[in-house]
Amino acid sequence: MGDSARDHTADGPTLKTGLRPRHLIMMSLGSAIGAGLFVGSGQGIALAGPAALVSYAVIGLIIVSVMRMLGELAAADPNPGAFSYYVGKALGPGAGFMMGWLWWIQMTVVAAAEALAAAEGLHGLVGWLPTWAWAFVFMTVFSVLNLSGAAHFGELEFWLALIKVVFIVVFLCLGAAYLFGWLSEPSPGLSNVGELMPHGVGGVAAALLVIAFAFGGIEIIAVAAAETDDPGPSVTKAIRTIVWRILIFYVGSVLVILLVLPAGDDRLESGPFVGVLEQAGLPAVASAIGAVIVIALLSSMNVNLYGASRMLFSLGARHMAPRAAMRTSDNGVPWLSVLASVVVGFLVVPATYVWGGQVLDKLLSLVGSTLLVTWLAITVSQIVLRRRAERDGTVLPMKMWGYPYLSWLTFAGLAGIVILGLTTESVRGQIISTSVLAVLLCVAGTLNHRRLQL
Repeated sequence: MGDSARDHTADGPTLKTGLRPRHLIMMSLGSAIGAGLFVGSGQGIALAGPAALVSYAVIGLIIVSVMRMLGELAAADPNPGAFSYYVGKALGPGAGFMMGWLWWIQMTVVAAAEALAAAEGLHGLVGWLPTWAWAFVFMTVFSVLNLSGAAHFGELEFWLALIKVVFIVVFLCLGAAYLFGWLSEPSPGLSNVGELMPHGVGGVAAALLVIAFAFGGIEIIAVAAAETDDPGPSVTKAIRTIVWRILIFYVGSVLVILLVLPAGDDRLESGPFVGVLEQAGLPAVASAIGAVIVIALLSSMNVNLYGASRMLFSLGARHMAPRAAMRTSDNGVPWLSVLASVVVGFLVVPATYVWGGQVLDKLLSLVGSTLLVTWLAITVSQIVLRRRAERDGTVLPMKMWGYPYLSWLTFAGLAGIVILGLTTESVRGQIISTSVLAVLLCVAGTLNHRRLQL
């Protein structure tokens, strides 16, 4: 594949293509498969018991629908601003401004959190450097990698994500072998399947929220699609492939954990994958989990920095950020947007070292429900833009199933999760703070648009 340029803006600098469909698939996997799977899956089971499978099925169906809707939008009109761009087209520039900046803030904060978590993990494995020093190393290395060009970034992310995928496949195979009695340790059969909902409906509700947040990042595929040579077919192929893979990995892993570890096992919340492999008599494989989790976090951080920089580039192109955000290097990388996106990480690391985890905790709480805003925005945008496309007779290369009924059903499901969150004390603050920030950004975007019209 060459690095042919495609103009993603009305005027000004362009991004260069360099990503392939396999890169898109692995980038989306890389962003979605991280601590949410390796730790969050066990937390979901601890909260909901066997009913966690129902929770995963519900969230999984919602994710499938959201990704299909996003695929319809991205295949018809690929743009590095992705859902921010589509929200702007559907609901106005104020909403587009809000969605772009809210998602950018979330990506930069989450990348900083992942750098610190990976640093803690590697420090625990090998020592050598203090945690803060490892975090600085990671931020520096991945900043340089993101400046190297889309093709190099995509290839690196492909291999980082592939390591995680291979490990999960091995985990599923070993878990199945243990459960079928093919290993030296005796199989527990179905003896660990206890009460369906040990903590009642409230436990299932709380698990729904944990599981929903674990899927965050899968939408990155639409941001990256703009840097492929043939974005319409590329994103169509990638989205058709990515969703069922993630569902198999998540649901399969949860089923294995649920059958292997008894209810109340402390390892469900602290390290479910390690617990399963230890229970199966495979301590050597279990010891590799630490390294895999570090790789998972770095892979996710790498993708999130990429996504943040492309979103900022798009905001600059739409006059929603300083035009300097559009400055690109000779290899088509928006280098100022990359540097701006890593600043948060470089500030959070020393702040955490001085003031402890409260700085990062407050930042994460502020943007903790951004993915719900993103999924709702995608759903509403698809409903609005699909109606316009049908009115204008526009041919769409990829279509949402069962429109408009399934689109509205997905919206109702997401709205239900938000309402559920408002009744759950542990996440109520996140939803409220993210909503307030979203409203403030929407007002700022509306004022910015009016200023531009003068």
